[in-house]
Amino acid sequence: MSPMPQSSSALSTRDRIVSVSARLIQRQGYVGTGIKQIAKEAEATLGSVYHFFPGGKEAVAVAAIKYSDEEFAAVLRDALAREADPAAAIEACAVELAVGLRESGWVDGCPVTAAALETLGTDSEIQQVCAAALRGWEAIVEEKLLGAGFAAADAREVATTVISALEGAEVTAQVARSQEPLRAAGRQLARLVGSYGG
Repeated sequence: MSPMPQSSSALSTRDRIVSVSARLIQRQGYVGTGIKQIAKEAEATLGSVYHFFPGGKEAVAVAAIKYSDEEFAAVLRDALAREADPAAAIEACAVELAVGLRESGWVDGCPVTAAALETLGTDSEIQQVCAAALRGWEAIVEEKLLGAGFAAADAREVATTVISALEGAEVTAQVARSQEPLRAAGRQLARLVGSYGG
């Protein structure tokens, strides 16, 4: 029975490495995040980082992006579920992102965007998991729109527009150190969604 506690403590070390990596990539980007810093902040040895992630920094980043993807997907689902009206739900989501960004001192943007921008033009696994994350978030919005009576083609295109606008507005809000880009995007996206009368 001893393997059980070992595996449980091993999982906790692995989880720490992944969550710390996600936060560091969010704040410093992929390029600015080093494996030694990850180990130090996760209170793990370099050996344990390489034990869990034999592929090194890229493998850690892939796990961190997947973790961030799941984390944001949960936030998105919760925000969209709180409002029956999809227009109000999307605006509320933008406001939630704006408040969270301000509360972080403008540093906790989207780790998926940060990693994606630094690996553009590559067919790396990082680029692939970033693309999958964005598609997954679009699918969450699309599902909300379909549930509100949108035609399939409209739901797909509007969902892509919503995620693209929120991601861009988040970067703009960080740079401007202002909630307004996200709040404005939320208002305009709500108008767009409302214009379909879905």
